[in-house]
Amino acid sequence: MADDKPTAFTAREALFYHETIRPGKIEIVPSKPMATQRDLSLAYSPGVAAPVQAIADDPANAARYTARSNLVAVITNGTAILGMGNLGALAAKPVMEGKAVLFKRFADVDSIDIELATEDPDKFIEAVALMEPSFGGINLEDIAAPECFVIEQALRERMNIPVMHDDQHGTAIIAAAGLINACYLTGRSLKDVRMVVNGAGASALACTALIKALGVPSDQVIVCDRSGPIYPGRDGVDQWKSAHATVTQARSLEEALVGADVFLGLSAKDALKPAWVEKMADKPIIFAMANPDPEIRPEDAKAVRPDAIIATGRSDYPNQVNNVLGFPFIFRGALDVQATAINEEMKIAAAEAIASLARERVPDEVAAAYGVNHKFGTDYIIPAPFDPRLMEVVSSAVAQAAMNSGVAKAPIADMAAYRQSLKARLNPTTSVLTRVYEDAKANPKRMVFAEAEEDVVLRAAIQFRDFGYGTPILVGRTKAVVDKLHMLGASDPGGFEIQNSADSHLVPQMVEYLYERLQRRGRTLRDVRRIVNQDRNVFAALLVALGHGDALITGLTRTFAQSMREVSLVIDAKEGSVPFGIHLMIGKNYTVFLADTTINERPSAEQLAHIARETAAVAKRLGHEPRVAFLSYSTFGNPAGRWLDNIREAVAILDAENPGFEYEGEMAPDAALNPKVMELYPFSRLSAPANVLIMPGLQSANLSAKLLRELAGASTIGPMMVGMEKPVQIAPMTALAPDVLTLAVLAAAGVVG
Repeated sequence: MADDKPTAFTAREALFYHETIRPGKIEIVPSKPMATQRDLSLAYSPGVAAPVQAIADDPANAARYTARSNLVAVITNGTAILGMGNLGALAAKPVMEGKAVLFKRFADVDSIDIELATEDPDKFIEAVALMEPSFGGINLEDIAAPECFVIEQALRERMNIPVMHDDQHGTAIIAAAGLINACYLTGRSLKDVRMVVNGAGASALACTALIKALGVPSDQVIVCDRSGPIYPGRDGVDQWKSAHATVTQARSLEEALVGADVFLGLSAKDALKPAWVEKMADKPIIFAMANPDPEIRPEDAKAVRPDAIIATGRSDYPNQVNNVLGFPFIFRGALDVQATAINEEMKIAAAEAIASLARERVPDEVAAAYGVNHKFGTDYIIPAPFDPRLMEVVSSAVAQAAMNSGVAKAPIADMAAYRQSLKARLNPTTSVLTRVYEDAKANPKRMVFAEAEEDVVLRAAIQFRDFGYGTPILVGRTKAVVDKLHMLGASDPGGFEIQNSADSHLVPQMVEYLYERLQRRGRTLRDVRRIVNQDRNVFAALLVALGHGDALITGLTRTFAQSMREVSLVIDAKEGSVPFGIHLMIGKNYTVFLADTTINERPSAEQLAHIARETAAVAKRLGHEPRVAFLSYSTFGNPAGRWLDNIREAVAILDAENPGFEYEGEMAPDAALNPKVMELYPFSRLSAPANVLIMPGLQSANLSAKLLRELAGASTIGPMMVGMEKPVQIAPMTALAPDVLTLAVLAAAGVVG
């Protein structure tokens, strides 16, 4: 049975997340060089005068010379924040920042949050309408009904850019996609479906309107509010509800559901009773989308109707109706054709595109990255939220619908090229890493945190437990660790397992095990007892070696080399393997894997070939088709040198094996990464710039990884340790809690280790 809450964490942890590094979740960075006086002159005065005049001459030039065509405002007045109610505009800012981050993360749409301190619809409308020159689109959010209807309609009429209230239409589009597929699976036609909607707020009415637009007849849809079905002439019904009034003899939700094909709920927990589900038609379709608790739990519905298809708003059940499947890509497509509106045709196109994607065979690389063999069926009628194909499929469908319906000011001439540009726009690693976290939740592990008295480590361990990735085993002095757990605000500090060598009953077994390993390596029994009792890395590694933990993370208090030496006293390399480290460098539109950055000072040809194979495998598990370059100062013999033979021999080893991925070398970095330089070598076997860089030695590898991190601004994960008998990760001494957590989750999910 699923937990009552999809994700558990303390308020303190959430506040810490929003406070650390820099307050909030967004920042603005320049997209052009700003290093010299000439740069500044071009960016501002006098260079800025040229685009100013060009835009004054032709307003369409704003899309060429400013960020407007990729800029969306997320706007609210805070009158309906999540499920928390009217808490005011300022309190809504964290939510709006979060929405802005989702726009960027999923569709590369720049976004700014705006909170307006007014509950007067006219003032709100006037303020937003006056901002039209600043933005390419407006995303309205968390505005209470019925004012949200008035506001959206007025702004759509006044503004010549896309305006959408996502609370209404985002949910409607995803629910409609799910309904299309549920009807397909149950052999129903939309024109024959009888549907009952429970809830008459903004989202429910928007769902109803869109589903009717898809073909469900109005007289076959009964909408219920707290007072029951809405029928013509009923008292207490406003104009928005009355638009969906249906002639019916039913006077309660229970009566309305008799023989119904579909229940669509956006109401309240437990609003749908199992006994009422029994009275629905064969193969009932149930969309119980109240959050955080649905109108009926799927297992309760299945108990009375095993033939039901069920969707909820939660991530811990199949078929999650999640707005993030829609709004980023809808605005992406609308912005790319400079649409003047988001109309009904574009919404329908988005719903149909999402539905069609769920019916497609999931490519092997996507299935491997997700760790789940998704297949269209009753438990998969809506694509997974992090399917990287959504960007291409949904955005292009919306753009095409905008063109077909006549609201596109900048039609796309080559849709095939546009779809390709969408595929390349986002880095797939970000989607895959998100899925890795979900995989860790699905298969929780016991993670040994060797330095649990360190704040950074303990924060990571708390999150590892609270986010559901597994069970942390904390190594340290018991009182010191407990005191820190209290200080950091951990929920249930007494519920953590703490292992302390000073009082652990496991020590005798550990001493016996380690003495057996080290007695012929110059260590006496006394030496071994001292090491076990005094060295936390050794003690922690023994917990894993003896089966009391599944994986180990350390590194914050000692150098990588020292930590590796201590762990290696207990845990060996995998048979036939060479331990090594990978740095994962993540830029806006690229991911590069560097290896070996940690262990092998001058690897042999056999070791280089092994490192290439294993790094390519990690790249595949993280959603990339590996293209391996063996780097050198020399490109195919120019210039000649004395340190090239082992690289050439490594390539020859792979030649003999046919390993199933692209590889080439020896080559300088520009010949591996720069398309123009690559053209000079038409015989190269790389079809595109390399994404796996095998370095010739530890010195160049470690220097390169650290230079890229410090100077290029790339996000860095690692070093990630590969090749040990048990999953071991050694974090950098400068790591923050999120870094430690990421390495722990990667080890727990089996991506590295």
